[in-house]
Amino acid sequence: MDVNVELQNFIRVWFAAIGALCYCYYCVTRIPSGVLRLLFVFPIVYFFLILPLDLSSFHLGAPTIFYLVWLANFKLLLFCFDRGPLSSYSSLPLLHFLSIALLPVKPTYIIRDGFKISSTQSVQGTERVPGLFWGKIILLAAIIRVYNYRELLHSNVILVLYCLHIYLAVEFILAITVIPVRALLGLEIEPQFNDPYLATSLQDFWGRRWNLMVPGILRPAVYFPVRGILTSSLGKELASLPAIFATFLVSGLMHELIYYYLSRVRPTWEVTWFFVFHGICVCIEVTVKNFLHGGWQMNRVVSGVLTLAFVAWTGDWLFFPQIIRNGLDQKAINEYYVMAAAAASDFKSSTGQQLQPATGVRRPAH
Repeated sequence: MDVNVELQNFIRVWFAAIGALCYCYYCVTRIPSGVLRLLFVFPIVYFFLILPLDLSSFHLGAPTIFYLVWLANFKLLLFCFDRGPLSSYSSLPLLHFLSIALLPVKPTYIIRDGFKISSTQSVQGTERVPGLFWGKIILLAAIIRVYNYRELLHSNVILVLYCLHIYLAVEFILAITVIPVRALLGLEIEPQFNDPYLATSLQDFWGRRWNLMVPGILRPAVYFPVRGILTSSLGKELASLPAIFATFLVSGLMHELIYYYLSRVRPTWEVTWFFVFHGICVCIEVTVKNFLHGGWQMNRVVSGVLTLAFVAWTGDWLFFPQIIRNGLDQKAINEYYVMAAAAASDFKSSTGQQLQPATGVRRPAH
């Protein structure tokens, strides 16, 4: 992979995406909501589906795929029917509209009749606790260093490292994405994670703690429509169960699509089954809770350990096999080494020192 070419492709992809959203801002917002607006938005949805195909880097491609193919497209489809985040902020200046459409940001207020109204209760995220956030960055760097000795580690230790790696890397990428938005536009933005390691159930983990932009966009796009359609025949309580299942199914299919973009290998559907299985488990959990009416609750420490253990075990069974089999884990790890070497080279060059070759470091094989 030529780093300079990849960076040029990355910049080109994002300028193209910004241009497409400018069209939506200046033209599509003037079209009445409904099928007609959908017809004008559909070319942009297709455009966002093909844009990331020009990227081969894991760390540039994965966030771009997530932001454009999943979040931006879902926001645009919701916008066609005056739903979702863009319907609440379409009257804002262009930069605000672009940020909300293209990035995983959700302001803590909505615009209604020209007034700011708090959209949700505040969530305390670790990016607002600088010491803890930087501690996680140090831990991520330590995990990457430990990968040098992975052949000496037990498979269960590697599983724990992979789980921590995904959490820390995703939180870091999402956090640095919203920093310029908060600084330049002055938006108060909801945290993307709410300490998922403190989850006490699967419903708590997926719905209130893990990557909150995903449930935030899947609720209006999938959950609420499915529940609304089925409420008249099943009742609101029972209708929520197929709605939960449909939400997890869509999440699994979108993860499968992300895996395809990153590996360009025909899907084998393990990651889809991972989310389908978790959707079934959450449905069972909700049913049991409704049956007991809160009459019995497990100790929070015990339920927390069981929740994280279940997520890790099912991840080892269904989430990670496609990543490992297609070499995406090694690709991501090797890119860290490339970035570290480039940073070290730039530092040495800026200080006028000659870069010395590293010794005694065993890197994972390509």
